[in-house]
Amino acid sequence: MSVEKVKKPGTHMGKVRLVLWYVVAIAGSLIMLLPFVWMISTSLKTENEIFTVPIRWLPTQFTIQNYIKALEVVPILKCMLNTVIIAVPKIIGEVFVSALVAFGFARFEFKGRNVMFMIMLATMMLPYEVTMIPTFMAWSTLGFADSYVPLVLPAFCGSASFIFFLRMYFETVPRDYEEAAWIDGASNMRVFRMVFLPLAKPALITICLWSFMGTWNDLLGQLIYIDSQEKYTIQLALASFSSMTGETLWGPLMAASFMALIPVLVLLLYAQKYFMEGVKMGGIKG
Repeated sequence: MSVEKVKKPGTHMGKVRLVLWYVVAIAGSLIMLLPFVWMISTSLKTENEIFTVPIRWLPTQFTIQNYIKALEVVPILKCMLNTVIIAVPKIIGEVFVSALVAFGFARFEFKGRNVMFMIMLATMMLPYEVTMIPTFMAWSTLGFADSYVPLVLPAFCGSASFIFFLRMYFETVPRDYEEAAWIDGASNMRVFRMVFLPLAKPALITICLWSFMGTWNDLLGQLIYIDSQEKYTIQLALASFSSMTGETLWGPLMAASFMALIPVLVLLLYAQKYFMEGVKMGGIKG
């Protein structure tokens, strides 16, 4: 007597749901990529072809003149370097201080800990626009107008969102690790440096990326504090592109925008593995 295989109930429906999920995810991804594709396509078109109706997603005649023009109008490499000058110390300050504060909140019991943590989280609900004017007046009074100091120095006070994220991550670390280090005579700072920082590598890389992208894409803060053109960041250069040319040249503008996007894309592709792992583990509380 032959034994017929019994199909598990719901297996077919599960596959259908999975296929539908992939279809929706791919369709959503393509929709999100359309502006990016249009930007690259526009940067390779002639000025007359950009506004052709109906839209031509691929240029009939490829040209790199838009990139040459963009480099002539804006010192893109210098503006990128200015942005990096702001981003590097800001990342160091935000990441280290946020990790240190998160370690204290996650591993030490002290009076008022929960109240202090809630107050810190409450600062996340305060819009930047509310503190923008008084903060600018304070920095101007101190003589730091038209400088990078107001954009970098506050980072050494940490970031509330990064502290919250890292605290959740540190709480997943088993206490056996730090107890073993304490038995060996390690101080709290050594435990933090030798145990928690290496274990939190995915989370640290994740917030480094967030900090870098926040600095690289920041226009409002840099627009408030920077006046001199030689100190312009990449976002200020793109924002003033039309005023530099006297008209809106969409081809060169899209070429400049794409060049400004390249460092972010390279970093995201390089650190994608750590970024996904850090976001996943940051939401798990053990």
